[in-house]
Amino acid sequence: MKFKAIIFDLDGTLLTTEEDIRDAANSVLRNFGYPEHDLQTIQGFVGEGIRALMIKALPESERDEKNIQRGCELFKSEYANCWTNKSHPYPGIPELLDGLVNSDISISILSNKADFATQEIAAKLLSRWPFSIILGATAGNPRKPDPNAALIIANRLELAPHEIIFMGDTSIDMQTADAAGMYGIGALWGFRPAEEMVAGGARILLRAPQDLMPWF
Repeated sequence: MKFKAIIFDLDGTLLTTEEDIRDAANSVLRNFGYPEHDLQTIQGFVGEGIRALMIKALPESERDEKNIQRGCELFKSEYANCWTNKSHPYPGIPELLDGLVNSDISISILSNKADFATQEIAAKLLSRWPFSIILGATAGNPRKPDPNAALIIANRLELAPHEIIFMGDTSIDMQTADAAGMYGIGALWGFRPAEEMVAGGARILLRAPQDLMPWF
C-alpha cells in the first residue's frame, strides 16, 4: 500500500506538552486546595479533552458538576499562560516532518485539545511545516475516537481513508484510525504504553519518529 498522507495526533505524538499541562492542572488543584499529581499520573489523564482531564484530576469525592466546570475554566486560563513554557517537538519530529514535506506527503493534525489551543500551539511551535489541515475539538465535531473529524480531513484531502496513516500515542488514536478505515501507527515515544495502543488496535508501533519514513 502506498500511503499519500498522514494525520498526526498533537500531544504525545508531535509535541511533548505534558509538563505544561501538569503545571496548569496542578495550579487548578492548588486553587481548590486539593492534592496535586506527578507528571506520570497527568500523562495518564491526557487525550480526551479538558473536561475528562479535570474529572480525572479532581479527587473522586469532589467531582460534582460545579467543580468540574470551574476546574475547566480555571485550567483554560492557567494553560493559556504556560503552554509554551516547556512544550516542544519531540527529538526527531522536525527531521520527520522535513522528510515528509520533501516527499510531497500531505501532513495534518487532529487533536482532542480545544481547537483554539490546537491552532495556537501549532502556529507557535510547528509553523515551519505546511500542514494541510489542523483540527482540534469543537462543538460541531465529536472528539476522537469518533472518526468523523478524521473522515472530514480525508474528504478535504480528496483521499480514501485507506490511503492515510493515522499516528498517535493512545488507544483513542488507534480506535479512531480503525473506525475511520485508516492505518493506525502507535508512537512509543508518547504518553501511553505499548499495551494500551495494541489493545486499541494499533497496526504497528514505532520507537522513533525516523522509523515512519519507510512507510512512505
